[in-house]
Amino acid sequence: MIKIERKETPHTQEAMDDLQEACNTGRSYNTEHVNQALREVFHGKCYICENKEATSYQIEHLIPHRGDKKLKYDWNNLFYSCRRCNSIKSTRPNIVDITKYDVDRLIELQPPDSDTGDVKVVGHNDNSFDLSSTLQLLNDCYNDARTSYREISKTELLRDIMYYQTIFLQLRFDLLHPSRPLTKSQKDELLESISAMCKDNYPYSAFWKWAVFKDSRLK
Repeated sequence: MIKIERKETPHTQEAMDDLQEACNTGRSYNTEHVNQALREVFHGKCYICENKEATSYQIEHLIPHRGDKKLKYDWNNLFYSCRRCNSIKSTRPNIVDITKYDVDRLIELQPPDSDTGDVKVVGHNDNSFDLSSTLQLLNDCYNDARTSYREISKTELLRDIMYYQTIFLQLRFDLLHPSRPLTKSQKDELLESISAMCKDNYPYSAFWKWAVFKDSRLK
């Protein structure tokens, strides 16, 4: 999870117009404009696991609407989620709103050791609000393998994370343990590549942000 700025663009206005019409007529909120706007706002990534290459993405209600029209069609309550995370999150309440709170330094994610291992989720709460439900959700979304589908999708998810972890570790190794002294431009290029992995639009950027945050040599 990372902090997301819910920017207003022509596409978000089209999405909100669709939602207003759907609310008035009782039609579905799942329109092309809504999906397109959410995909742009959330950088094409699931807002929970940050998977950018899932086979299916869905519209998720952060606060379960339970038939409440205001919550059901509220643009600010709609989030972009992969199928796996949406099914696991379901109607869980009390999940932190990443468009309002800076979760980047509150929730630490550590990659798995293998595709049969687990992602480690660590909370660094300042006690200003309760993170427990969100931490449990993240743990389940990354690690739950209790059904055949979840076992398969977990393996695919972890392999994808480990693919990008390999890229990150190679960059880190080349920077910190070069075979020959680096020129300033070579060092800057490696640091720029690491920085690019920490940008909001990069897959699983929360993992790489924490890796950089904890290693002063990468700053």
